[in-house]
Amino acid sequence: MTSWTSWPSREALTRAGRSPARREFGRVVRVVLVGAAVWGITGRGGLGPWQTAGAVVGVLAAFAVTWGYFRATLHHLLWPSVALIGLLVAGGGIAHALGGNVGASILWCGSAVVAIQRLPLAAGAPMAAAALAGFAAMGGDNWLVATLTCLGLALGGYTMRLDAEARGSTQRLLEQERAARLAEAETATLAERARIAREIHDVLAHSLSAQTVHLEATRLLIERGADRDMVLERVAAARRMAREGLAETRQALSALRGDMPPVEEYLRELIVSEGARLEVKGEPRGLSPEAGLAVRRVAQEAMTNVRKHAPGARVALRLEYRPGEVELEFRDFGGGKTPVDNSLGASGAGYGLRGMRERAELLGGALDAGPAEEGFVVRLRVPA
Repeated sequence: MTSWTSWPSREALTRAGRSPARREFGRVVRVVLVGAAVWGITGRGGLGPWQTAGAVVGVLAAFAVTWGYFRATLHHLLWPSVALIGLLVAGGGIAHALGGNVGASILWCGSAVVAIQRLPLAAGAPMAAAALAGFAAMGGDNWLVATLTCLGLALGGYTMRLDAEARGSTQRLLEQERAARLAEAETATLAERARIAREIHDVLAHSLSAQTVHLEATRLLIERGADRDMVLERVAAARRMAREGLAETRQALSALRGDMPPVEEYLRELIVSEGARLEVKGEPRGLSPEAGLAVRRVAQEAMTNVRKHAPGARVALRLEYRPGEVELEFRDFGGGKTPVDNSLGASGAGYGLRGMRERAELLGGALDAGPAEEGFVVRLRVPA
């Protein structure tokens, strides 16, 4: 029942999605119809000036009503649409009464097709039946040809309706796909902005907070009249932190652009001055910028913890490439008599292993850190 009372979709009633060939074919059909109507008027002969002018006005009025009908159906205005199609059917009757059978045939046949094509079937079928009844009655005794022609017109109108609905459905799917792609692109943009903000924040928060501490200590030393060498030591430390922060910012930006060297090269540079050992297992491969940064940050944070809480401790790193993920294990073995304090809460290096754990979880990975039999172990796993 719904199919009888529902309108064709607006996408089906517009020209959107039609191929250039179909649009050109539609123009040709309209030109042919106008030519047939004009020929039907002028071909009769014997018409006076006023009769000819009246016939031309009638043709123009018919096309104006047709245009209004198409606009009304586009906006799903039922009663104006029915009234306009009724005018076209009535115009066919007037043309037949005045002897314009060609014009009457065009109006009745066209009205039947567009009524079925563009109106709800409950309204379009009766209007099409009225138009086809007039056309069949005009056929006289040749009822078989008239009946077959009427059935063909009705079937053609319904076929055009189904074709338009299919085209409208395709158009809606395309629009939904475009909207989904736009939303996906916006989501990706926001995620990328968040990732960039997180990287820059991690680097700058660490560097600037450390510089603030050293500069504040320098101020206090100067106020207390401390030794010059102590003051210079703090200034040198603040300058070193500024340089390291600048270098780390460049590294983060390079990683975001995807042009950083392989992770194993970075790890070797990180431990070169520490006398640490690096073991690489599996077949090395390129990592995503997010996974590469996570490995770098965790290794850097763990090394900072060793320098602060276990200076001189032996350090061993293991980087293992597995199917679908990469694992970094950072292990220190204590620092002589200096107690090892690598707890998550006591990191204090700016990034913090807690932040690294959150970073790993955002990537779908995990980070575990805790004391071992000797020293401390940090183990990171991220998809790669």
